[in-house]
Amino acid sequence: MIRCLVPDLPTADELLPWLQRIDANRWYTNGGPLVREFEQRLGGLVGGGLSCVTLSSGMSALELGLAALGIGEGRRVLLPALTFPATALAVARCGAEPVLCDVADDTWTLTPSIAREALAHGRVDAVMPVACFGCPLPADAWDGFVRDTGVPVLADAAAALGLQQVGRRVHWAFSLHATKPVGVGEGGLFVSADEALAEAVRRLSNFSFEHFVVQSRHGTNAKMSEYAAAVGLAQLARWPRLLQRRREVFEDYRARLAALPQVGMQPLAVPPATFSVRLPADAAAAAAALAEAQIETRRWYLPPLNRHPAFGGLRCIGPAGGDRLPVTEALATTLLGLPFHSRLTAEDIATVVDALAAALRASTSA
Repeated sequence: MIRCLVPDLPTADELLPWLQRIDANRWYTNGGPLVREFEQRLGGLVGGGLSCVTLSSGMSALELGLAALGIGEGRRVLLPALTFPATALAVARCGAEPVLCDVADDTWTLTPSIAREALAHGRVDAVMPVACFGCPLPADAWDGFVRDTGVPVLADAAAALGLQQVGRRVHWAFSLHATKPVGVGEGGLFVSADEALAEAVRRLSNFSFEHFVVQSRHGTNAKMSEYAAAVGLAQLARWPRLLQRRREVFEDYRARLAALPQVGMQPLAVPPATFSVRLPADAAAAAAALAEAQIETRRWYLPPLNRHPAFGGLRCIGPAGGDRLPVTEALATTLLGLPFHSRLTAEDIATVVDALAAALRASTSA
């Protein structure tokens, strides 16, 4: 079977020098030297003048970022219905109310213009756009949104580390999960130009201790261990060639899919984290056909949040203030995640695209 997603993490040999450093340091957690070095090198990846705080997960970066911004009970956070559930769960765990909105028809992301329209139809205390499937968000435009509205923005760029330009007014949360482009197994990263806010997130990740006195009920244990940092440091050494390989796979796909103009893609200048396409018909039938051809597919972010029992009662702000989310509803039936990882061969990609073409022909003739 052609697998849909295969993590590409450092080998044991690549990890060994870092593990030996842990042995020599006898420091395993609580902000050890490898964590500090990893954060410093991540600063070089996301851009200068930014504070980086490593955490135990991408969801921790979202949750603690919201808490540090003072988003809690009685506050409303606008976020797209097309996202991984962690986005809304982080809001709920802070005691705030997730408010769902639609996404743009081309990028499948919540845009500043959609957020501005939502502000006209209800109170919003913070906005959490999502880099859908790793599609980078327009950092400058979101910085402008914060400047013009005064509404804080915490971007869920979970799948976009190494791909996303980071702005100065927006705060950013990334995931280091094994399936992400820069994966360490499990981990997260909070990034901000606001050094005081970043330090608040760091403090919250260590039980909110200040001189061993708890300062906030949002304090938790969300620190990154030295072992995770060791994987991260080894992974950063591999990143240039990992990114190059992902570019090669993506360009091969893009060239072959040009023969299927009815298949839609996000407008991407960089390879995505996961590769979903928009089909002209029900994606479930195509998924079944590819499964018969021994090709594994996924339907990431689906069903959308408003169809999950836990989120069914959430308020939705759609176009013109209505409660329908037409783009999300259309994407819910037509998105299909194709195999995308560094171990795919040209033959694999050709097999996937040929099988997809056959499935589309079959759906047209049915």
